[in-house]
Amino acid sequence: MTFVRIDGIPHHIRVDGTGTGTSTSTRPPVCLLSGGLGMCWFDWDPVVPFLTPYRTVVRFDRPGLGLSGPGPAHAWPTLTGEAHRIARVLDAAGVHTPVTVVGHSLAGFHCEAFARLYPERTAGLVLVDSSVEEEPRPSRAPALRNAATRACGTLLAGAGLPRALGPLLRRTAVRTVRRSRNGRGDPAPYDLVRRAYSTSRSLRAALAENATYRDQAVELDRLRARPLPDVPVTVLAAHADGESGTRRRLDRQERLAERLGGTFRVAAPAGHLVMLDRPQDVAAAVLDEPVRPFPAGQEEERTHRR
Repeated sequence: MTFVRIDGIPHHIRVDGTGTGTSTSTRPPVCLLSGGLGMCWFDWDPVVPFLTPYRTVVRFDRPGLGLSGPGPAHAWPTLTGEAHRIARVLDAAGVHTPVTVVGHSLAGFHCEAFARLYPERTAGLVLVDSSVEEEPRPSRAPALRNAATRACGTLLAGAGLPRALGPLLRRTAVRTVRRSRNGRGDPAPYDLVRRAYSTSRSLRAALAENATYRDQAVELDRLRARPLPDVPVTVLAAHADGESGTRRRLDRQERLAERLGGTFRVAAPAGHLVMLDRPQDVAAAVLDEPVRPFPAGQEEERTHRR
């Protein structure tokens, strides 16, 4: 566990394995894992043991989330800012070789932006049930939205909501979206959940990420004028039988894979938190080989050539 200052903000970074440095002959490749809106480094814990025999794994918390310090009061997340943050995290971790970047949900935007802005540092791109916006539109009144979001955060923090209900709301959200046959609870230790979600900084950070979601989607749409590097791209989509809208969500994920010229895979049964429900599928997407044979009907793959 390491803390480094990036643009003056203390960032929590965790590196598992020994694959840092410049030599690729003696050290395993590196992958970076970035979680979705409001998520923390420990949400990837189920995936890490599948990867560390073959990869060095870098995880981090964005400002205000997990154990990282809060961002500036009047700063708002931007897509290019998050792509640059990934580069700075890799610098701080001593990683100077190309890496596979793995983004879940909102962080799928961030990792795709990193690949387009830092092609020389990208060895692969894996999007885990990524956010998808085919025709994003700019916010009509961003200044008003930001002011309302800031006021909401101040009001809720002043009322003591994070300390009183933060960990409970986190646990409830995880149980709601999980679709694993092995249980639907939150596997994260309670002491870590309490440290990460009982603070006003985590509430404000999550609200800021949610408020700027559309802005980041628009920014990515514009950034797609830049080509992706010629590296493997995998889109891993969650699927659970019997859920309304499942076919439409899978279609959107497959269209994303086609647009990026990548491989389309399905993890099942899994809810949006694929790293908790099917961690072996996430690892297989990174390693490009199955961790174990997939039962019939639980994994499918299609490849779209760029």
